[in-house]
Amino acid sequence: MPNEAQLMTAAIAAMGHAYAPYSKFPVGAAILDEAGTIHAGANVENAAYPVGNCAEASAIAAMVMAGGRRIAMVAVAGGDGDLLCTPCGACRQRIREFGDAATPVLVGGPDGFQRRFTLGELLPESFGPENLAD
Repeated sequence: MPNEAQLMTAAIAAMGHAYAPYSKFPVGAAILDEAGTIHAGANVENAAYPVGNCAEASAIAAMVMAGGRRIAMVAVAGGDGDLLCTPCGACRQRIREFGDAATPVLVGGPDGFQRRFTLGELLPESFGPENLAD
């Protein structure tokens, strides 16, 4: 099973594939699924700003396309390392769809790991699939 360092390394590597010509702010994400597989994604901007994709959304899509259904851990790397690059609000909710309050969220920059959170710390009292269960 990959460890936290390997997941962060994958997120940093994904930063190098970002398409960020407008913001100049590359972000990479790596997700460890329930089977121990790592799925990576990068932000993909668009001249029509609202239709771009966040790195976390790209990694989640890669996970789903590969058959994964649970996020065991996620790593996000972005910026220059001076400030934390935590998932945006929409991506916190996207992660919540496939994770829970205890899901580890690792945050880093181009030089490596900076801080560890749980999804519950980043998105307290969240709304998830169980809210819609029969």
